[in-house]
Amino acid sequence: MSRIYLDNNATTVLDPRVKQAMEPYWLQQYGNPNSLHQFGTETYPGMNIAIDRIYTGIGAADEDDVIINSCATEGNNTVLKGVWADMILNGDKTRIVSSMVEHPSISQTLDWLESQGVDIVRLAPDADGLITRDILAEGFDAEKTALVTIMWANNETGLINPVKNLAEFCRENGVLFHTDAVQAVGKVPVNLRDVPVDFLTFSAHKFHGPKGAGGLFVRNGRLLTPLLHGGEQMGGNRAGTVNVAFMVGMGLAMELAVEALDFEESRVRCMRDRLEDAIASLPDTLVLGKREHRTPNTILASFKGIEGEAFIWDLDRRGVAASTGSACSSESLEADATLQAMVSDADLAHTAVRFSLSRFTAEEEIDTAIAAVKETVERLRSISSTY
Repeated sequence: MSRIYLDNNATTVLDPRVKQAMEPYWLQQYGNPNSLHQFGTETYPGMNIAIDRIYTGIGAADEDDVIINSCATEGNNTVLKGVWADMILNGDKTRIVSSMVEHPSISQTLDWLESQGVDIVRLAPDADGLITRDILAEGFDAEKTALVTIMWANNETGLINPVKNLAEFCRENGVLFHTDAVQAVGKVPVNLRDVPVDFLTFSAHKFHGPKGAGGLFVRNGRLLTPLLHGGEQMGGNRAGTVNVAFMVGMGLAMELAVEALDFEESRVRCMRDRLEDAIASLPDTLVLGKREHRTPNTILASFKGIEGEAFIWDLDRRGVAASTGSACSSESLEADATLQAMVSDADLAHTAVRFSLSRFTAEEEIDTAIAAVKETVERLRSISSTY
């Protein structure tokens, strides 16, 4: 039985071209970039190409900083704890504003900061599942607020927040703005010459790069206390020997992802919509979020009368990988607040399953996945009806 992977918001397959580009930096050009001998200096050309590709991919200006790190979780912690240290502990600000539907690397860090006395405001999304400028503006206090952090695209629903409007509002009010763009890079255009965010985080493994590589964009003129001390790497902003192979891989993966954006918007969206139409046609099934507000690869569907883990296990037995997000079946539901804003309490009593495609998803896989979903729904509902 062939296997079909529809969990690309969790991680993506490594592009074979990226793997090939990384190979020399394990066995041939393996020197430490901080070493003065040729083994170290021969890594520079590949690193320079990688950083140029990353800057171009997100539209960063030459004077901006992009700190290469291990993942967006590290980047998110660097921003939140850096702002806390610089502007709250050692400044006159008291508040960080975020949303109720952030990734745990944001939400759990905010929980910790709250335990340290920081005033954390968590905004609820509107009926469409979005954080709008009006929601942010309501009750906003620029005198108290050190930072606003709102994700660019939601990892569960794929809903795209109006980040440009939010960032412009913060700029107008003299407040720093950060966005977790993990689910945006490689799916929608990200151009930081046009979107005035102060900080942005991303992870390579979400756009067919290697796991364990990420980046933190810091706009020119913005300063952060480093999360990691112990070396002068990354201009002193992030200590630790640079993972050259992964940096090279992330740079190429970024370039390839940006080149494929038209394909994402056309072919991937077309496949997603075909799968979504089939799912939405099933009785007592609801797809969450309007298509025009979502990334082109993501579906979050609520299936009435079906328990989440049972759905995923049964679907996996049929060769299809997806993921669950359900208030009744998950100990930590990232999309819970979004679901509460978008659907009724009756719908929330049932499971939500996320299907996420990529440019490596094949047309014929969608037909197989549709059949597998229908068979899974029919089987599990027939079982539940006997009890």
